[in-house]
Amino acid sequence: MNNSYWIWYPGDMELYYGMKQNFSRVERGYGWPAFWKSEGFRNRIVFRRTYELEKETEFCVYSRSTGYVLAGDRKFPFGQTISCGPGEIQISVHAGCIETFPSIYIEGEVICSDQDWMAEDYSAPAVPVGHSRYFTDPEQDPACWEYSQKNFYPVNKISCDGGVLFEFETELTAEIQLETKKEPGLLTVCCGESREEALDPEHCYYSWHPDPATGRCPCCAVRFVFIPQCDLENVDLYAIHKYVDIPVKAVFKSSDSLINRIWQVSEHTFRLCSGIFFIDGVKRDKWIWSGDAYQSFFVNQYLMADPDIDQRTLMALRGNDPMTTHINTIVDYSLLWILGVKKHLEAYGDLRFVRQIYPKMCSLMEFCEKQTDEHGFLTGREKDWIYIDWADLDKEGPLCAEQMLYGACWKAMGEISSLLGLESSEYYEKYQTLKEAVSTFFWDEEKGAYIDSFVSGRRHVTRHGNIFAVLFEFADKDQQEKIIRNVICNEKIPVITTPYFKFFELDMLCRIGRMEQVFHTLKEYWGGMLERGAVTFWEEFDPGISQEEQYDMYGDRFGKSLCHAWAASPIYFLAKYFVGLKLPDTPGNPFSLEPRMEFFSEMHVTLPAFSGMIEINWDSRGIRVYADCDRGVLKWRGKEIAITPGEEYYEEN
Repeated sequence: MNNSYWIWYPGDMELYYGMKQNFSRVERGYGWPAFWKSEGFRNRIVFRRTYELEKETEFCVYSRSTGYVLAGDRKFPFGQTISCGPGEIQISVHAGCIETFPSIYIEGEVICSDQDWMAEDYSAPAVPVGHSRYFTDPEQDPACWEYSQKNFYPVNKISCDGGVLFEFETELTAEIQLETKKEPGLLTVCCGESREEALDPEHCYYSWHPDPATGRCPCCAVRFVFIPQCDLENVDLYAIHKYVDIPVKAVFKSSDSLINRIWQVSEHTFRLCSGIFFIDGVKRDKWIWSGDAYQSFFVNQYLMADPDIDQRTLMALRGNDPMTTHINTIVDYSLLWILGVKKHLEAYGDLRFVRQIYPKMCSLMEFCEKQTDEHGFLTGREKDWIYIDWADLDKEGPLCAEQMLYGACWKAMGEISSLLGLESSEYYEKYQTLKEAVSTFFWDEEKGAYIDSFVSGRRHVTRHGNIFAVLFEFADKDQQEKIIRNVICNEKIPVITTPYFKFFELDMLCRIGRMEQVFHTLKEYWGGMLERGAVTFWEEFDPGISQEEQYDMYGDRFGKSLCHAWAASPIYFLAKYFVGLKLPDTPGNPFSLEPRMEFFSEMHVTLPAFSGMIEINWDSRGIRVYADCDRGVLKWRGKEIAITPGEEYYEEN
């Protein structure tokens, strides 16, 4: 028949669902919409395309918007079969909608709604339409996402504190379905990520009265359910887990059982935080944060290799022009959005998407450049948030770590512009100028490190700017050696406690070859959460905090998210540095595989790579490598062995 999609103005679907996502937070009985500028979808669109028809053909346009079809000079209503041809014909579909974004579906042998249509919003030139593999049927409504569902039943049910406590094997995002002899609406259902939270009706985030007619509670994060003032025999329940079914392509199994468990829990954590978009966590915020998303792009490449969720997240975060506020109100999150586009391009070679979003990259950098001081340093305005990490940073005046991100963005703009065939020299010049200024004002030779601020006079040294100096190549070889000695290996410099910045720290350590330290950290830090009973990985973990206070954050009892996307980074480190799969930043170039077998006696791993998969099996008998994707090189025992697609390589020990 045809390969039709529902089509819309590019970005409108993402803005619509992004708004729903960022307005979905519920906390202790009240709604909490995200506290940043809300970007809206367009209400009035015209879709256009010209066909050269060899013979007469028929097509039909479907839409839930108000509007009409103009075929040549004749108008038709939606839902009517239209005949036209042979010869050239211009078709335009005019659609308007107040409640949601206008979208259309065209069914026909020749004339159909595919990605070659153009869309106009009456304020700018026509652009290629947006579409999604999830909306390909005329009976669907693009404004109603069809989630996958799976029922889960409690693994434990006990009388407790005058009520009934239910426990699921792991954390879920689910609607709770009650089965009770009582009136469901008269019961209180307290949901918690932890046992302690569920048993605290006053402080738990989710406390519901089930729908009296259905006995069902709204979807929320849940592992434990407590129903106060209820007898064991009078109530039962199950969870209807709702999710976007993005297949996991990676398989990881090694001789180290703790590392295997860390991979499994990281995978579950990441999948719960991967829906229509990458979100921060499934309980407290459920918002789309650019910093969290940036790290998710790295994990996604090695676990699911799904480019669509990258695209949806980037589009929802950036919003429309003109840009008037920073993404999520955070200056560094605007910068990480630019670097996120670069990461997406490196992972999937998606020039079509990057070409589409490139103007918004330019306008974002122009917006940032208006906030620079006399030295070219990026500073925050009133109400801007300079975040970097939950840490004691000296943020008086320009912050060193912020300038390094800013410089990395100028360099990324130069690289992307070159790939798009556009002028790039100006971007590289700005990068080089900023790099020199950072060295002049922030490098402290006496301390052998970068300081946070030169304005305050405190010459305060933290790990953050120095980690960025290595990661983003601001430090030369001599400075890098001093940073490692004076900061990274200096116990007097406060340690990183958030999984968020541990991502940058461990990435830096892997790049400089400190693999044993990274392996120890994975087992101690993430293994430490497992020892505390974690079934998903947390927003923050400090092993020095007592068990009684381990769920507190932001001065809030149970304020800590126990399922946070940025805590799933062990997948990235294990796949890239320990399995040793270095994927090229351009499709078609060879991959590099250098497994670090000194850490394992066995390894059985499958990882996605561009158009296919790479398998590695190693044990006492030997090593097998098979790839059905692009060519690659196996670095093994001092040799470099060419891996040919579709051919297995085997070597005995």
